[in-house]
Amino acid sequence: MASKLASPMTVQAGRIRTLKEGSCGEAGSGPVVYWMFRDQRVRDNWALIHAVAEANKANVPVAVVFNLFNSFLGAKSRHLGFMLRGLRQLCHRMQHTLQIPFFLFQGEAEETVPKFLRECGASLLVTDFSPLREVRRCKEEICKRVSDSVTVHEVDAHNVVPLWVASDKLEYSAKTIRTKINKRLSEYLVDFPDVEVDLPTRKWVLPENHSVDWDDLIADVLRRGAEVPEVDWCEPGEIAAREVLMGSENGFLTKRLKGYSLDRNNPCNPNALSGLSPYLHFGQISAQRCALEARKRRNSHPQAIDAFLEELIVRRELADNYCFYEPHYDSIKGAWGWAQNTLIQHATDKREHIYSREQLEKAQTADPLWNASQLEMVHNGKMHGFMRMYWAKKILEWTRGPEEALEISLYLNDKYELDGRDPNGYVGCMWSICGVHDQGWKERPVFGKIRYMNYAGCKRKFDVEKYIAYVNKLVRDLKKRKAENLVSQKEKVLRSCDPKD
Repeated sequence: MASKLASPMTVQAGRIRTLKEGSCGEAGSGPVVYWMFRDQRVRDNWALIHAVAEANKANVPVAVVFNLFNSFLGAKSRHLGFMLRGLRQLCHRMQHTLQIPFFLFQGEAEETVPKFLRECGASLLVTDFSPLREVRRCKEEICKRVSDSVTVHEVDAHNVVPLWVASDKLEYSAKTIRTKINKRLSEYLVDFPDVEVDLPTRKWVLPENHSVDWDDLIADVLRRGAEVPEVDWCEPGEIAAREVLMGSENGFLTKRLKGYSLDRNNPCNPNALSGLSPYLHFGQISAQRCALEARKRRNSHPQAIDAFLEELIVRRELADNYCFYEPHYDSIKGAWGWAQNTLIQHATDKREHIYSREQLEKAQTADPLWNASQLEMVHNGKMHGFMRMYWAKKILEWTRGPEEALEISLYLNDKYELDGRDPNGYVGCMWSICGVHDQGWKERPVFGKIRYMNYAGCKRKFDVEKYIAYVNKLVRDLKKRKAENLVSQKEKVLRSCDPKD
């Protein structure tokens, strides 16, 4: 069982890395600033807990900043709208409940964050952890640009066992990392202190008229990223995330857990899945909180809980491990040697079909099952995990070579999946196309020794026709609602222009 923390505001030393040591040490006289990026929540956030604890120890104020990049890996309305609506809730709770100011910047973080640190005279910058190269490069640049006196701490608030604690090298498979993680779970799978109990002792003096115009900001983002519109099945924010996990009406652990072990790989039963992926991706819920709550229910549903914890902890942390220790995590160069060799050997094999990126994006293939999975992703922002494997492998089969297949699969995944631009997404495509974390299989044309999947195999696993019908109805209903909303908006505009009103 998980144990309680010994001290109300303790963060294990192993969860924190010093990226830059300030000339004044850690106990400077300036404020503490938490640059929030990956873990966008107030509750159960080790980075926030650490920032507040360090501020109180030095008797200085603390603030949270968030930087909205001009363009982050092609994110559209679907992704930015969900994120900003969650941040609006977070900002309100941060400032009104915790009395911690929240600053939102727009532009490049390597410019806005150092500028803010200079202006407020900060002594410590705390940031959460991401294994993605763009974020790591940004942090390296920030460390170069901040004052010599500023210390920079990175806190792994995303993984249960901190990445650098779980392993100091690239792991070959789930089998090789599982034992390492399990050995450290008793140390790191502990409960969180309540940030509302240990509030900052020194208050930040805010400038006059400090506020974020969330309505205008969200409207602008939705306008610029309208090519991929928002989805309405997933409500953003910490409160909604907690409801999906523990809700009394349809919570995963409270109402839907029983079917997880048997039905999670059946695309015809999407309700068997946890539904937590978008919240975990944007950090609106802690994986550690999910694991703590899940463990409490293991006696009643041991198979389901074990399967859930395997995905939640081992597989997610394996993905972070791969993206952190493999610099080519989105390239054929990142495949194991045997996989690179077999893909190169079969790169020129004759394909039955060759489709362009545009044809694939529009679901214009001869395979109705593949088309359904693509349409589910485009219109609903989510594709069932089992279908993601089939989807990516067919792209390998239908394009001119593995490099093009990987490029297209990552492009489509990041453009349409609500949880795109995530280590899990990169590893999912690399597993399907490049055999990462897998083994060699019977050699065949095009695939070589990469694991093969086909339509007939899917028919043996689940009711293919039922899944296609489910997606077709889903798309029809979504298009109908969209058309009704457009009519309603036009009528509203016309009424506002009517002089009689």
